[in-house]
Amino acid sequence: MSTLSNAANDPIRDYIVQEFLAGEDAEDLTDDFDLIESTVVNSLGLVRLISWISDTYGIPVDDIPLEPAAYRTLADIRDFVGRAAPAVA
Repeated sequence: MSTLSNAANDPIRDYIVQEFLAGEDAEDLTDDFDLIESTVVNSLGLVRLISWISDTYGIPVDDIPLEPAAYRTLADIRDFVGRAAPAVA
């Protein structure tokens, strides 16, 4: 299992819980929970998330999709990061 999908060591899940779901348990955020539809991540949050992904995984902002659908779920975000930064997957 990759580090990105291991719930015990999941920096993407941890970031989303810390930044957007303060006080919630990271284990309660499922891989298929719709972050956009639920408005957990709004347009400003999406900008913050994109910036964090770029900084954390060394992916140039120009290579990061800006459409919200790319960040709908944790699984979607992990899939993108795994493709864009293969060394971390």
